[in-house]
This record gives sequence, C-alpha cells and structure tokens, in this order.
Amino acid sequence: MDLLRSEPMQLVQLIIPFESAHRTISYLGDLGLFQFNDLNAEKSPFQRTYAAQIKRCGEMARKLRFFRDQMIKEGLSPSSRSSVGPYVNLDELEVKLGELEVELVEMNANNEKLQRSYNELLEYKLVLQKASQFFHSAQSSAAAQHKESEAHILGEGSVDSPLLLEQEMSTEPLNQVNLGFVSGLVGREKSVAFERILFRATRGNVFLRQVVMEDPVIDPVSGDKVEKNVFVVFYSGERAKSKILKICDAFGANRYPFTDDLGKQYLMITEVLGKLSELKATIDVGQLHRANLLQTIGYEFEQWNLLVKKEKSIYHTLNMLSLDVTTKCLVGEGWCPVFARDQIQNVLQRATMDSSSQVGAIFQVLQTKESPPTYFRTNKFTSAIQEIVDAYGVAKYQEVNPGVFTIITFPFLFAVMFGDWGHGICLFLATLYFIFREKKLSRQKLGDIMEMTFGGRYVIMMMALFSIYTGLIYNEFFSVPFELFGRSAYGCRDSTCRDASTVGLIKVRDTYPFGVDPKWHGSRSELPFLNSLKMKMSILLGVAQMNLGIVLSHYNAKFFGNDLNIWYQFVPQMIFLNSLFGYLSLLIIVKWCTGSQADLYHVMIYMFLSPTDDLGENQLFFGQRFLQIVLLLLALVAVPWMLFPKPFLLKKQHEERHRGQSYAPLQYTDGNSFELEIDHGSHGHEEFEFSEVFVHQLIHTIEFVLGAVSNTASYLRLWALSLAHSELSSVFYEKVLLLAWGFNNVIILIIGIVVFIFATVGVLLVMETLSAFLHALRLHWVEFQNKFYQGDGYKFSPFSFALISEDEQ
Repeated sequence: MDLLRSEPMQLVQLIIPFESAHRTISYLGDLGLFQFNDLNAEKSPFQRTYAAQIKRCGEMARKLRFFRDQMIKEGLSPSSRSSVGPYVNLDELEVKLGELEVELVEMNANNEKLQRSYNELLEYKLVLQKASQFFHSAQSSAAAQHKESEAHILGEGSVDSPLLLEQEMSTEPLNQVNLGFVSGLVGREKSVAFERILFRATRGNVFLRQVVMEDPVIDPVSGDKVEKNVFVVFYSGERAKSKILKICDAFGANRYPFTDDLGKQYLMITEVLGKLSELKATIDVGQLHRANLLQTIGYEFEQWNLLVKKEKSIYHTLNMLSLDVTTKCLVGEGWCPVFARDQIQNVLQRATMDSSSQVGAIFQVLQTKESPPTYFRTNKFTSAIQEIVDAYGVAKYQEVNPGVFTIITFPFLFAVMFGDWGHGICLFLATLYFIFREKKLSRQKLGDIMEMTFGGRYVIMMMALFSIYTGLIYNEFFSVPFELFGRSAYGCRDSTCRDASTVGLIKVRDTYPFGVDPKWHGSRSELPFLNSLKMKMSILLGVAQMNLGIVLSHYNAKFFGNDLNIWYQFVPQMIFLNSLFGYLSLLIIVKWCTGSQADLYHVMIYMFLSPTDDLGENQLFFGQRFLQIVLLLLALVAVPWMLFPKPFLLKKQHEERHRGQSYAPLQYTDGNSFELEIDHGSHGHEEFEFSEVFVHQLIHTIEFVLGAVSNTASYLRLWALSLAHSELSSVFYEKVLLLAWGFNNVIILIIGIVVFIFATVGVLLVMETLSAFLHALRLHWVEFQNKFYQGDGYKFSPFSFALISEDEQ
C-alpha cells in the first residue's frame, strides 16, 4: 500500500556542467520529484553565484505587479485563456517589459496632467458661472435700490433734499472706496472655519459670499470627489489681499481669476468651454490607447508571470548548489524517491542533449544516517485526509501512516455522533455540488471557509455517506422514525391500544431486521434504551480503535527491528488495556447476546474492590470470578513490565556497543546505491543518560496507564454528541414544525417551516457538523495516534513548477 508507509527515499549527488545547469534544473522542476539541500547555507543571499540574475527576475516581477495593478484599476483582469506563444527568452522579456513600463508610465503621467487640467477647468467653469450669477444679481439689486432711493428723494417736498442730492452727486470719484475680490472653491467641511479665520485675520474688513455646489467636484490635486463651495471674498487694500491669499493656501482653496466685466466674463466662459471639449477628446483618446495597451499586456501576462516565477525559482535553486571552479561544474545534493531514479536520470540525459553539452551530468547515490523526508503519493481523494494527519505532525520516515485507517475511521466516528439519514442526505447533496463543479471552482478564488470546505469535499462526502448509514441504524430522519425495512416487531395488547402508554407493548412478530425498531421512538423507555445502547457502543468502538493503535505500534517496532518495543511496550500494553477494558467489552457483548440483567458497573467496581467475592446475580458466565482475578493480576504485572526492563536493557546495549560487541554490516540494495542506515532502536554514539531514559519511560508508563482510563472515557463523547444531535433534531421537529402545523393557519405554517429550515441548516448542518468534526479529530489525534504515531518527521518538499502554479492560483 502506497499510503501505509512513506516512499523509500535516497540521498543523491548531482554533478552538473555549467552549460547544462539551467536547463537541468528547469527539467527537474517540471518533473517535481527532487528536493535540493542548500549547500551554501553559510552564505548570505548577496554572496551567492546567481544573485544578479535573481535581482533581474525580482525587477521583472515588480514590473509585472505594476502591470497587474494598472489592469485592476482599469477594470481588466489577466486573460485566463492566455495565449501560449513561442518560448520567450528572458533577456527579450526583460527588454520588452522595460519598454512597456516606460510607455505606460509616460501615458499615466500625461493622463494625470491632462486630467488635472481638465478638473481645474471644470472648477474654473463653476466659479465663472456662480460668481457671474452673484455679480449679476448684486448689480440688479443695486440698480433697483438706487432707483427706489431716487424716487423716494424726489417725492419728498423738503427744502434740504436737493442740496443733499447735489452734494452726493458732486462727490469726487477719487474719494470712493476701490474694492478688490478673490474667487475660488473651498471644501465644504472647511467652509465655516475658512469664514471664521478670514473674519478674525482682517478684523471683519472683508465680505464673503459662498454658494453651495449641489454635486461633488473632483479635486485637481487629490483626484477625489469632494463637496465644495464657490466663494468670493471682497477686500480693501493690499495688506488684506495678502492675508486672504495665505489663508486660501492654508485651507487648500483653489483660486481662479475673475472679472466684473460682463463682456469679459462671457469671453472667459466661452474659452473655458472650448478648452474643456478639447481636453475631453484628448483624454478619451489617451485612455482608449492605454486600455488597448493594458489589454494586450493582459493576453500575455500569465505566461510572462509564470516564466519570471520559474526563472527566479531556477536561480534560487542554482544558488543552493556548490560551485566547483576547477571542474567547471555545479554540485548539488538532495532527496528523491527511489521509484523516481530512472526518471531523474532520463531528465539529466535529455538536458545534456538539449544544451549540446560535451559532458553529461553525473547521478550518484550517497550513504547517510540522516533521516530522510516523508513523502506519500496522494490524490484528490486522499490528500485531505493526509492533511488532517499532517496537521498533528508529519510522520517519521516510513513509520505507519494513520491516514490509511483514518480514511474510514474518521468519517465513521463522525457519523456515530451525527447519525441522521435526513441530515446525511443534505450534507451529501451539498458535497455533490462541489464535486461536480470542482474544475470550475478550483480555478476561482474562494473565501477561507469555502476554500477549506472545497478542499475537504471528499472527506465530507464520506462523512455524509456514513451519516446516512448510522442514521438508518438509529432509524432517524430529521428525528422521525420510518419502517423502511419492514414492520415493527412490537404491537399493542389489544386493538384499542389503551394500555400502550402504561403497560407497554408486546412483541408480535420477528425482530426488526436492521437498526433500531421504530416503536422505540416516542416511548417512555426510548431515552434509557438509546442511552444504554450508544454508551456501550461507544466503549466498544473506543477499545477497538485503541487496540488497533497498539497493534500498529507492533508493526512499527517490527519494521524498524526494535525488539525492545515489541516485548516491553507492545505486549504489556495489550495485556493491560484488554485485561480491563477488553474484558468490559466482552461483558457488554455477552450481556447483549444473553439478555442478562447483570449490572456491569457493579461488576467492574468490585473487580478491584473485592475480586474474590461471589458475583451472585451479576455473573454472566461460568468461571467469571476466576477470570477476573487472573486479568487483574495480569494488569498489575503489566505496569512494572512496561516500566523497568526497557531502560536497563537499553543501558546494557549501550555498554556492549562501546565494547565493540554490537556491529552490523552495511546492507546493499540492487545497483550501486547504499541502503540508508538509520538507527531507530538506540541512541547511536551519543552520550547515554540512564536517568533521563528511566524518567522518560516512567512518564510513558504513567501516561499509558492513566490514558487507558481517560481515553476510554473520552470515547463516551460519541454517545453524548449523538444524544445531543438526536434531541436537538427532535426539539426542532416537535416544538417548531409540529407546533406550527397545529395552528391550522397557513401564515404560521409558512413561518414555522422557514424557522425549521434555518434552525436545521444553521444549528444541525453547520454547527453540529463542525462540533462532530472537531470531536472526531480529537479522538484520532489523542486517543488513537498517541498509541503508535511519533509524528516527528518532515515533509518532502520537491522543487516543482506545479507548486508555483498552485500558489499563483
């Protein structure tokens, strides 16, 4: 089985000539089965051979990011059907990207200047319109007031009136006050402060008139839409003018020239409108040209981006190789699976031929005691389960992989807690949507939660199928029982069924063939019966899975040749666990088969307190008391068996090794490669600390003895969550759906159905699914995997272009 143990790995040395190095690494990236070790770890990135090339690729990546940002601003996106043209040389691409960047930057600068001028002219037009309206209305009101005053004065018969009028008309023009004015626009949120500062700075010797603009105006400086007011400030004197100009600059007010001459106003408005139309046409042409350029870039963007990423990764990998100047070659080391040896050698030969190199690359296997990386060949079905296992810890090289068993046990334990075939069907239909549309969805960017759900679609499908199975066993469809496999085995004592709720039912036909009899649901004894059933079932499943974990530890010890772990860990652990909880499982099965009324709590408690006492009515089979005494003694013996022998035997092995009595010959594999020699059963030539080994064994023994009890109790969460799911489903059905049905009102019924659907989806199909998932995860990580799984390895991370493409998506 490919998943049971990780792929056999080998440490390989590659000697590659300079002229074929780039092409060799590129072909290995296409293959994606070689993990390079960094032979230049002591050097900084700037001291490495190909630092200049990486800098070039980084600069090209910056230009491509600039193009992407510009396309996003324009509302374009890189074409998914990127044209796959001929191979583009990196030097040619660098020149082309530089030219496109210069052209695009120049376009942006010109467009920005034109847009700023256009926005300034728009503001100028608004100032001309609003200020001219103000001046026109002011002159009209002044003329009207003047006529009114003349009529008032001429209408009075006072003797002094002509003299005053003559005196007023004879006033010299030089004595009249000459007012200047400043016009422009200021932000509306600043207008009140602007007016207050003007008043205080000039001591009230100004007159400010503001007009509110209905629509926001694009500010020429920031380019953002801003709500503004048109203002005109009248003043007297140059000192006041200088103050007003400084205040306008401080508030970011845009000033524009204006005249009170009506003829010149008309000419200025006409001129501004003409310039606006010319600038608009110019900007439209420039934006069309820019959009065409960005669209052209978009067609090639993905190809260019992938090429730059590949080239950068190639040079990063070349920097991990050691430079041998004397032989003009690069020396690299790394890990590869044994099955990929022929493929890698073919790739090296092809790279030598394609680069027209006179010398071929050399492939040789090295002997090492270093622990190799862990590599499992997975597919889209098994990858999600493997990720769940790896989240706890990556498997040590070639230890038993829990993922093989987790494929079945994880969705099954989930379904034990989630058992309802109606909910399972809903979950299954949801996963079918992801599975049927996986090609389309895999190319889209989903949210974090949707991305996780999509990645685990096959796990969720298995969870849904097992939930349908356990739901059929529990006979629950949204908490409603059905007679799917025949009629119930129980019936009333008479045709009226009057005493059904008091005396109970009687068995009238054969046992219901599959699952729980539907008559149990709704009866007085439903809860005690289901509690007893699910609690005992949880203990059986837990003991079975823990035994599986201990058995797998035997396979690990046997594979690595560690006899100490077999005889002083596996054997006593099996004896201890099954002497107590294996015996409890046996009692449960015997009680089910015989229909005995024995109290198992009493049996287990007095097995420790009074093992020699007579069992009485709690005896299930002949010889039970003697068996209990034997099992209790075996459990007591198993504890020191786990604790004492192993540390002393390890000390003895260490002493013999240093006396030269324990040497093993090197083993050869087929071909010229050496088999990796990895010491799994001892501490090698490291200093041996007996106290540390003994304390470690003591902790391991205490952990297992206490864990045997706590882990078995932990499996009772299967019963608890199954009961909670069933009761919640029953509450939603009876207290929402049936209650709404009982009102005989269509509106209340519709409301009840909507509430039932939302409660079922939100609580049972989302929250309960997540809860059961996390509890199943804990049972695998803690109760199952700690029996055999070390999880202290590290992943095989090959140099692969496929991983670059996935990261880009």
